Amino acid sequence: MECCSLESDWIYFHPDASGRIIHVGPNQVKVLKLNEIENNSGQHQISEDFVILANRENKNENLPTVTASGRVIKKKFNLLDDDPEQETFKIVDYEDELDLLSVVAVTQIDAEGKAHLDFHCNEYGTLLKSIPLVESWDVTYSHEVYFDRDLVLHIEQKPSRVFSCYVYQMVCDPGEEEETTNSS
Repeated sequence: MECCSLESDWIYFHPDASGRIIHVGPNQVKVLKLNEIENNSGQHQISEDFVILANRENKNENLPTVTASGRVIKKKFNLLDDDPEQETFKIVDYEDELDLLSVVAVTQIDAEGKAHLDFHCNEYGTLLKSIPLVESWDVTYSHEVYFDRDLVLHIEQKPSRVFSCYVYQMVCDPGEEEETTNSS
């Protein structure tokens, strides 16, 4: 994974026992497959199964600036992939009973961080549901998010060993259920 960031990317075998590999960077999650080479059964190659990309704005900062005297100043700089003002992936987890990948994405807006929890289809990577987390997300604190069936727990460790626990209970919206059955 080509990325320019202060924090390292991480890679691990998918917990669904499919033999796939999850590679997480600051702005993308790649689910990779190990495929056996047809002619040589002892060797394997890696191919992409699917990729989940962060929702980012492509800011074109290469526009020239003109001073009062008429001199043209060209700005050219590249942002890091884990720039806090852009959406960045912080937590990726797998829920085995529902066969879903959960991804926590954070964006720092002014002094406050906003996070949302996205549920993706484990087979194709399709976004199924996005849940905004109500509390602010300070990237300097330690965070953990646990998801099991209809419960989401967000545990935040603040300075001086102060912990906050936020509990979300998911409920079925009858309107969404009707839309799903009508579109099938």
